[in-house]
Amino acid sequence: MSKKIFSGVQPTGNLHLGNYIGAIKNFVNLQNESENSCIYCVVDLHAITVKQDPNELKKNIRETTAAFIASGLDYKKSIIFNQSLVPAHSEGSWILSCIARMGWLNRMTQFKEKAGKDKEKASVGLYIYPILMAADILLYDATHVPVGEDQKQHLELSRDIANKFNLDFETPNFLIAPEPLIQKNFSRIMSLKDGKKKMSKSDPSELSRINLNDTSDEIANKIKKAKTDTKLIPDNESELAERPEAENLLGIYSSLSDQTLSKTINEFSGKNFSELKEKLSSLVVDKISPISIEINKLLKENSFIDKILSDGAEKANEIASIKIKNLKKIIGF
Repeated sequence: MSKKIFSGVQPTGNLHLGNYIGAIKNFVNLQNESENSCIYCVVDLHAITVKQDPNELKKNIRETTAAFIASGLDYKKSIIFNQSLVPAHSEGSWILSCIARMGWLNRMTQFKEKAGKDKEKASVGLYIYPILMAADILLYDATHVPVGEDQKQHLELSRDIANKFNLDFETPNFLIAPEPLIQKNFSRIMSLKDGKKKMSKSDPSELSRINLNDTSDEIANKIKKAKTDTKLIPDNESELAERPEAENLLGIYSSLSDQTLSKTINEFSGKNFSELKEKLSSLVVDKISPISIEINKLLKENSFIDKILSDGAEKANEIASIKIKNLKKIIGF
């Protein structure tokens, strides 16, 4: 069955192993299924829900695009663009905000997490950005959206908005309620220094993450210094419940070697972490170093990256402008 895929990544700069395993690797796999039609967006409008340095934002948009291409996304097979180049996203977001209900947004847990304790100082954009996310998806009639468990609630909002619009204006299936493609295994890669915290660019310790532009030596050093416990590697998955750092390293190895966690456990059961780290280091270097080299090469060609984004935006705009035109016609504009 053919799928229309849409997904986006914020341009935070210096994407890391968690971004690759948790999202981009899956994007590439979906792209390479011949029956799929894929759109991948650098969601720069989402990025400005918090204050951004303009020069850094431009740099990060290019870095994220370079990481996409270096990881295997093909701009000839998929539409790759940055959100702000397609006006329909902003226009669609406003229209859909008049369909969405306050109660729905009040239930969004990510706002509470991102705004922190002082919610009064958070931007309005941070509060309503799930509606922009809905517009991103619904403008392209996406049938499926790859999401992690932490984004599933936002996809449910997209479905609620689509269903309410169709009901309010008596236009069955005009807005397609998308289905989630939830990556069940290895969707959350954790910090190398704390197995209970998600790997993140915002962590002050560089040793907590492997960046996609790290050198081979940097990768090897970070894995060597990754936190572990003093026990041997267990012989079953149930023993990992109380050993988050062990589970994280075994999960990374499993994902990059395209095998199940149980198979990885069988491979390393009863062994010291030093042996796992040695093999994991070689595996990560083999998988990530070519990406790192290609990212650095692409970042020397800003005009090439900008051309990919502008060409992708032109293709995206052809689809989105028709959808927004019909959306406005239904409303009465």
